[in-house]
Amino acid sequence: MVTPLAVALGDPAGVGPEIVAKAWDRRIEAALPPFFAVGNQTSLERVSGVPIVRIDTPGESLAVFGEALPLIQVDDAGLITPGRPDLAGARCALDSLEMAVGLTRSGAAAALVTGPVSKAQLYAIGFTHPGQTEFVAERCGIAYENTVMMLAGPSLRTVPVTLHMPLAQVPARLTSELIVSRARVTARGLQRDFGIETPRLAVAGLNPHAGEGGALGREEAEIIAPAIDTLRGEGIDAFGPLPADTMFHDRARLEYDAAICMYHDQALIPLKALHFDEGVNMTLGLPIVRTAPDHGTAFGIAGNGSARPDAMIAAIRLAAECAARRAF
Repeated sequence: MVTPLAVALGDPAGVGPEIVAKAWDRRIEAALPPFFAVGNQTSLERVSGVPIVRIDTPGESLAVFGEALPLIQVDDAGLITPGRPDLAGARCALDSLEMAVGLTRSGAAAALVTGPVSKAQLYAIGFTHPGQTEFVAERCGIAYENTVMMLAGPSLRTVPVTLHMPLAQVPARLTSELIVSRARVTARGLQRDFGIETPRLAVAGLNPHAGEGGALGREEAEIIAPAIDTLRGEGIDAFGPLPADTMFHDRARLEYDAAICMYHDQALIPLKALHFDEGVNMTLGLPIVRTAPDHGTAFGIAGNGSARPDAMIAAIRLAAECAARRAF
């Protein structure tokens, strides 16, 4: 029996409801599997005219998906105005995420796709996690440090070793142990979720020209190269450190399955330059499959009909593909 995917709508005032509705509207041409939305019906009706059918259980979505967008309704978010986030909307987003995670963990949903949320609004209602990823990891009983954020597009996958911090702090936070940990999770994720038996990991340097033999920095020799040696000793096909400015052209991308990058922008700039409208944020290391479109709430365009659903469609498709691999 087919198990549908759970799609949390995200902040009801953002573009999440619009791109989920548009994804459902393009379900046939995009060859999307059955999914159901979790959130507030009004947020969908304000931005789309697609038919909506409320359901009580995920299984009910299979009977209606072909004709209407199935929705599990959460608490009323009050007056929803696209582009104008408020605290009631933040509570709705959090409740939607909580419910969608629970349904996926229970096996009622095959995978979890999360719409964009406003961290500022969530913090204002007492949300204590840095973001949705950390929240999902906790609910799954996994320490966030044991998960990895992968950005995936049609021709590139990247993993940032360090995440949201000032660039000046990166050298002090970068350790061989952290690189090894991130790469291990990445290799296991590529095997389990992408069906790549022997993943190839290209490891970027931190400094220009990968340190130029120490002339432009010692991190490559003292931190990154020892991490690569450890990974290779464990049987992981990791190589580098490589100059980041030559890692992402067409020929170079054919040589690896994922790029291990040292800091946030080193990973996200090439992914967004190549696949801005198709980028997917995936959390590796969880007991469930979790993906998300690699963009934010876009409050500035919410409600005007211009939000593109490509990244949401890609996130739904990738979640379904990975969940299917885990099922065998």
